[in-house]
Amino acid sequence: MDFKRTLKTLILAIAGGAFTLTTFAQWQWLDKDGRKVFSDRSPPTEIQEKNILKRPPGSARPSTAAQADAASPALAVSAAKANTPKLSGKDSELEAKKKKAEEEETAKKKLEEEKVVKTKSENCDRAKSGMATLQSGVRISSVNAKGEREVYDDAKRAAETKRTQEVIDASCQ
Repeated sequence: MDFKRTLKTLILAIAGGAFTLTTFAQWQWLDKDGRKVFSDRSPPTEIQEKNILKRPPGSARPSTAAQADAASPALAVSAAKANTPKLSGKDSELEAKKKKAEEEETAKKKLEEEKVVKTKSENCDRAKSGMATLQSGVRISSVNAKGEREVYDDAKRAAETKRTQEVIDASCQ
């Protein structure tokens, strides 16, 4: 249940973050890898005009010739790097929550597997004990539906031995 709640919270946080970015960002463009970038600064000079998706009203991107006249090429490169937003593409808090949820899920599965193994082991021990009793030749009896005691005859003993062997085959692997 907690995993579902965490997942819903995560989805809402991502949707809210995307809404916030689109409401406050004035520039949108596609970077060299084809990912959308939202920023309040203009895109770097290496971004082509066709990749700019949205710009603030009344703003025009300065031409590269004007920039080259105003500064040396080394300054132009450093200015372009300064305007480039540093986006890692990952949210460390979100990644930590995902990792924690995965670890909890793994722990649950491991606990369930341990329970299954323990149950099979107990069933195996009981079946082996019952098989030893059946094969010992000791007189065995059981109570029927009427509450009367019935002693196992050869057919009943053979049927019970077969059933116990099936349990051993299934549980003792």
